[in-house]
Amino acid sequence: MRGLEKKFEFLEHIADAYIAAYGRTLEEAFENAALAMFEVMTDTSKVEAKVERTLEASGYDEYELLYDWLEKLLIEYYSDNLVFSKFKVESIERTPEGFRLRGKAMGEVFDPSRHESRVEVKAVTYSLMEIYKKNKIYVLKFVLDI
Repeated sequence: MRGLEKKFEFLEHIADAYIAAYGRTLEEAFENAALAMFEVMTDTSKVEAKVERTLEASGYDEYELLYDWLEKLLIEYYSDNLVFSKFKVESIERTPEGFRLRGKAMGEVFDPSRHESRVEVKAVTYSLMEIYKKNKIYVLKFVLDI
């Protein structure tokens, strides 16, 4: 299968960060959504995978699942000052309650001498959120409050 032409892109928005993340699978699209969120905050190419966190997210639908996944990652940033550059969504499962995601995030403690400080993400929002599949590619659109 041929590779994605791009993992994510920043869309036009007046005040916040509006993102479209892509993937050949829903799991890959969730990984790229997480990467895009941290790219808003820093240059992820300079973040080394020194620390690994295992995370679980859940939601009654895929929208709440995306929100919870990004929110859990944001909590890691705010509680332990961790920035991430690599993500592996191991599974997204449908459960009787909705959906459950299991994944890993790899990164390191933010170091201002090595990591560019861009815009701080205050929160994940449901604003303009879309999840769909087009031409065999999953598309996740969402807005981050900055």
